[in-house]
Amino acid sequence: MEATNDSSDGDFILVGFSEHPELELIISLFVLILYSINLVGNVTIISLSILDARLHTPMYFFLRNLSVLDLSFTTSIVPQMLVNMWGGNKKISYAGCMVQYWVALALGSTECVLLAVMAVDRYVAVCWPLRYTTIMHPKLCHLLAAASWSSGFANSFLQSSMAIVLPLCGNRRVDHFFCELLIIVKLSCVDTSPTESKMFIARLIILAVPVSIILTSYVCIARAVVKMRSAEGRKKAFGTCASHIMVVSLFYGTTMFLYLQPKDNYSQDQGKTLAVLYMILAPTLNPLIYTLRNKDVKKAVRKIMGKEQA
Repeated sequence: MEATNDSSDGDFILVGFSEHPELELIISLFVLILYSINLVGNVTIISLSILDARLHTPMYFFLRNLSVLDLSFTTSIVPQMLVNMWGGNKKISYAGCMVQYWVALALGSTECVLLAVMAVDRYVAVCWPLRYTTIMHPKLCHLLAAASWSSGFANSFLQSSMAIVLPLCGNRRVDHFFCELLIIVKLSCVDTSPTESKMFIARLIILAVPVSIILTSYVCIARAVVKMRSAEGRKKAFGTCASHIMVVSLFYGTTMFLYLQPKDNYSQDQGKTLAVLYMILAPTLNPLIYTLRNKDVKKAVRKIMGKEQA
């Protein structure tokens, strides 16, 4: 049978959680609550880091980038997901599907690199405190942020380019709650093994390189902390890094389990559950992790609230 590429015609059907209709309403309400918290938390972080002069530091500059990422990432997924879950029509247009998986992959890849950049920032803060402001000057911070965004979008462009040329031949049923690139690839009616292998290498690189940087940074930080004579200094160093470690663990733990496990062990229901944790829960918890443990952010909130009351 000839494999004609009708890829640009027709809509995709997002199956989502429709195979478990008794849970769909509960899941949608859970997602809506998380998304609302996500909006409030990340908008608060972005606003505070701009309005309060005490937060005009490299750490909060990168945190602002992380909040913009998390907010954009969930917004590229959740509204369409809720529309499909609440309405009878579970379709998404071809163009909408392509844009969704391209944007989601770009933002997810960017976050991988940005978390590594934030680890380097913490390394300099702990290991070179007297030279911190000299090393992490604004120009370098902007270059590192730009490198994070550009590498993430480049990775998405590379993988999306490999997927978009594959013929779909009429198969439009996406067994997920969003247009996930790997699932779109599997809809093709030709052998996708070479493409999947190339994508796996790209995913491995975008995950492994940042993880290596993060681990190296924290090994150096641990050595520096061990050498500190002051208990107060060790406590301060731990407090400086604790929030970032929690965010990294949550993000990379779910991401690596979701995308690097062998295909034989992969369960689609398990994949959907992990995707909710990775794409919705983690971005919602990030601002809470940073604000609940951070005295500077709490002071900034009180300052802004005081102004509003005045």
